[in-house]
Parts: sequence; C-alpha cells; structure tokens
Amino acid sequence: MQKEFSGRGGVAPALEAALERLDRLVNWERADRSSGSPGATAVRRVDLGPARDLMERLGNPQKRFRAVHVAGTKGKGSVASLIAAALSRAGRTVGLYTSPHVERVQERVAIGGEPVGDEALAAQLVRTLDARAAAERDGSPAAAASWFDVMTGAAFGAFAAAEVDAAVVEVGLGGRLDSTNVVDGEVAVVTNIDLEHTAILGETRAAIAAEKAGIVKPGAAVVTGVSSDDAEAWPAIAAAAERSGARLIPIEVGSGATIEAGNRALAAAALAAFGADAALLDEATVRAARLPGRLEELRAEGGPAVVLDGAHVPSSLAAVLDELRGRPGLGSAPTVVLGTGLDKDASGLLKVLAGRVDRVLCTSVGAGPYRPPGLLLAEAERAGLVAEKATSPRVAFEAALRHSRPDGWVLVTGSLHLVGAVRSLISAPLEKSNPAC
Repeated sequence: MQKEFSGRGGVAPALEAALERLDRLVNWERADRSSGSPGATAVRRVDLGPARDLMERLGNPQKRFRAVHVAGTKGKGSVASLIAAALSRAGRTVGLYTSPHVERVQERVAIGGEPVGDEALAAQLVRTLDARAAAERDGSPAAAASWFDVMTGAAFGAFAAAEVDAAVVEVGLGGRLDSTNVVDGEVAVVTNIDLEHTAILGETRAAIAAEKAGIVKPGAAVVTGVSSDDAEAWPAIAAAAERSGARLIPIEVGSGATIEAGNRALAAAALAAFGADAALLDEATVRAARLPGRLEELRAEGGPAVVLDGAHVPSSLAAVLDELRGRPGLGSAPTVVLGTGLDKDASGLLKVLAGRVDRVLCTSVGAGPYRPPGLLLAEAERAGLVAEKATSPRVAFEAALRHSRPDGWVLVTGSLHLVGAVRSLISAPLEKSNPAC
C-alpha cells in the first residue's frame, strides 16, 4: 500500500531504481507512531549518531552552504517555502528541503524554486545509499540510517553539488533528534507549539517545545511565533536560546490574523535575521512559494471547488476552517473527506468539524499507521456528525462530489498523505464506474 501513494509517477529509471533501494529502509513517516506502538518505540532516537556519521562519509555537504532551519507544529513548510522564494528573488541560488511530499518524492528537494531533476536526485541517493552500505560493512553508526536520514543526505548532497548560496530546511519530526539537525542554521525558526506526536516528543507542550527548540545553534537568531505569555512553551524556547547564546526574536501574531499573514510575519523576521530584505516578500513571492496541499483550492472537472489542506491537529483545522470561511464561494458548510494517522487526535479533529460541516467521509490511505475508516466513522458519529465510511480516498472523494450541494464545496484534510492521494484524482479522470477501487 505504501507504493500506491509513494508519489513515484513517471520517474526516470535511475531514480526508480534508487527509490527501490531506499524503500527497503525503515521509513518512520510510514510507521505507527501512536502511544504504545512498536513504531513509536522505533522512532524514539537516542542521538544523531547515524545522521552525523552518514554526513561525514559524504564529506559533510551540509557545511557547504548557509542555512535557515525551520521547526514548529504547523506552518513550517509554508514558512520555509516563503523564505526560500524571497531569497531566490534576491538573486541567490537557494535549496529548499521539505517533507513529506504530496504526490511526487521530487517535491522534497528544490533548487531555485524547481524540484531537483530525476537524474540528479538519483545520483545523490545512490551515493548516500552506498555510504550507508559502507557503514554496514564497517559497523559504524550510519549502518542504522533510516529512509529519512538517507533522503536528507541526498538533499544536502544535491544542494552542495549545485553550489547553492543558502538552503532552507524544514524539520521532519520534532527537531533535536531529527535527521536535519546536522545542519548549522544561522537562523532557527520555531513557528508554534501544539500537542502532536506525543508518543515521540512528549506529552506536554513544554516537552514538545524543548524538542523543537533543539535546532537552536550557538550564536544563531531564533525567530518564533510562540508568545512570551505562553507559560508552557515559551520557557523552553527561551532557555534553548540562552544556553546557545542565541538572539531571541518573538513575533506577535494577532489572534485575528490569517494563517498566511502569520506565516509571512515569521518569514519576514527570519529573512531580516539572515541579512536579507524582508520587502522581497511581496505578492509575487507569496504566489511562487505556495506548496501543494496547504490551503490549496482546486476544482474537479464539472464539479465543486475542492480545498486540500493537510491539517492534522485540532487547532490547525480550526484555523483552516476560519480562514476558508472568508474566501469567495466557500461560505457554505463543506463536505469533508477525512483521514488521519493513528497517532493523531481524531476525536479533537472531529469536534472541530462538528456543527461546521455538512457531512464527513471517513477514509484511509491504506493499512499501516492510518486510522481505519470504521474506527474514524464511530468517532465521527459520537461527535454528532453525519458521516459515512469509504474504503479508499477515491471512493471517499467520489462520494463527497455526489453529496456536495450545488453551492457547496469539498474539504480534504487530516493528513498530507490523504491530500496527495486525492490530489492525483483531480488531475486525472475519475473512474466513477469503478466505486470499489
């Protein structure tokens, strides 16, 4: 089931072969990270030994460019993309590393605003996989390098080979023990803190803040949207800055600000701290920086508007609904296609939807770390929602199109993996004659 939604479509043979090798490794993005699961135990790293050893074997490519490192519960991908787009507008050659991908794995590694070419990514993956194989022979820490460790090494190798002036790097999970934390970010961004991945990062916002603030490097600037009034999260971020002799730059985002406005404010502060002109964050830059699956509005052929957003925590979903309510044509209650990971607060997400949506199609992208549609349906009904089970993203999306009112719209949310599965259906004809697929 992983391959079905792995984003392979139409890749060059060399990249296909490299990805086949890569997919034999442990992929924590596809692991069950819910509390008490074997997957959660596997993700709980002890140190960065595997990633550091791997980088050493690659010649430490991460030391060959300046970097901005971005962590946070929500908005980190969008903030990273805004920073990279603005730096590109300034005439710099910029690398951007984000995760997860929505449709194609090449989305993760961009240079100059464009996904890296298949052949270039394949070459770096092979080089990194070979370095891991050598570590296995030598019995050194990189023998335990994961899927994401190798992808990170390949991304940094691609940036070094392209001689980028700077790279903007989004954290994969947490921060302190994330593979990307081998990079020395001159600017660290912690967008915000909410409860997520609690089996891995800790069960309190204070613990999660400490993990995310683990990206702060000595002498760096730390830009954060966490308020100094936040008694749980702020002390951990302030302490990390103090320990590292870092300059702390809090950004107050008003309660009525849109998601985009908040992201722009954080990106502008990061650019200024990096020595770039924040005025480069104009409307053209914002348009260039938009990522797939983040407040993305599309339209099914002959059908209603469809908004894709991978919000996976209740506060994010509430913010998405608030923001979309002000968009033209989206004033009515949407029909929702929902799928979540086992480690996500499904009941919290459903409580946010209650009273604000027409109905919910409960689905999953497959077996593994995803909540089964039947369990999601039961929780939706307990929340008082009109809901039904759909055996696949395709079935759910087709049902949502049928149920949507003439003036209605469809929201696909809960997981970027689900967003990717549905997004591919919008760009391809829907086979409505095959509802069981």
